[in-house]
Amino acid sequence: MAVLSHSSLSALLAAILSFVLLFSSPVAMAESNREVQTIAPPKHYGMLLFQAFETLDVFGPLDALQILSRNHTMNLSLISSSNTLDPVTTRPRAPGMNPRNSSFSQSVLPTHTIKDAPDLDVLIIPGGLGTRAPDLNAMIDYIRTTYPKLQYLITVCTGTGLVAQAGILNGRRATTNKSSWASTVALGPKVKWQGHARWTVDGNIWTSSGISAGIDVTFAFIQHVYGDDEATDIANLMEYERHQDPKWDPFAGIFNVTPP
Repeated sequence: MAVLSHSSLSALLAAILSFVLLFSSPVAMAESNREVQTIAPPKHYGMLLFQAFETLDVFGPLDALQILSRNHTMNLSLISSSNTLDPVTTRPRAPGMNPRNSSFSQSVLPTHTIKDAPDLDVLIIPGGLGTRAPDLNAMIDYIRTTYPKLQYLITVCTGTGLVAQAGILNGRRATTNKSSWASTVALGPKVKWQGHARWTVDGNIWTSSGISAGIDVTFAFIQHVYGDDEATDIANLMEYERHQDPKWDPFAGIFNVTPP
């Protein structure tokens, strides 16, 4: 058996130590994390739909993600909160929410219901007048049981209130529509509500403020997962000027929002 000299042993130990330090450094760990992220980005996306959803809450994020899908393999499921595949309309059910009896709604054909929805990597939950409906238990149960299997959960506007009712946001930071602030935060007394935020990130949950904020949180998500260049290119194609500061929120002042 060969015996290493003292000098050879010292050199070997020094080399091993250098190797360990190199690959445990913050820079090396960050590179490793980026590598993993690049290898396995989310593939299966779902958008939850319910009567009287807010149109831009759905199609703002979906437009950016649809452009993204030109460069990545992505699948979209449009998931109805009902038990049928009937078109899901933006028209409110309650006459009081449509006092002029206007006929100006849109409808979307779902691909699945909450009873047969496929496994997802990312679930997006919009807001809208429908989040105030009295019979939301089935949808809230779906959110509660689906969340543990997700890579990411994204909410827009008062959709955050649905997640709060599922108990998923307890002890977490979150935000919501500032014009509906009081009624939404009341749904989650254990949530760490952020009154001045365009969007928030807590773990794998991304929540956003009202309506148009859903576009900004989607771009922030794209930047996080797919890189800044990808997010910038898509924003330029959409001719959309992103708000990149999550604390940009003039509407908190307009609606006199104070955290609970």
